[in-house]
Amino acid sequence: MTEENNNHFNGNDYNELDKETLFIVSQTFKALSDPTRIRIIHLLTNQEYSVNEISEKLGLLQSTVSHQLRFLKNLRLVKYRREGTTMYYSHDDEHVVDLLEQAIIHAQHL
Repeated sequence: MTEENNNHFNGNDYNELDKETLFIVSQTFKALSDPTRIRIIHLLTNQEYSVNEISEKLGLLQSTVSHQLRFLKNLRLVKYRREGTTMYYSHDDEHVVDLLEQAIIHAQHL
């Protein structure tokens, strides 16, 4: 963490967050508050998968996976590439992966 970023968290030269930043942060935590979305993002940290592969690996309905991926894509937490008629999804933000990993470590440490 840079000195500038560290100051933001330790109270030195505190600046109120702007509305857009607050909204994005709250939406990110909203995305990470759902167990199904956590499972999907966690799976996508290792490699990319198609909707069918995600559905099969996590034991979820394809419609459920598609719905959750749409939500995550709109927040730019996952991205996709098309190969023929198949869409392959992967995580789109290393920061969110880091947040998720830290939360998992915290949960397992308790």
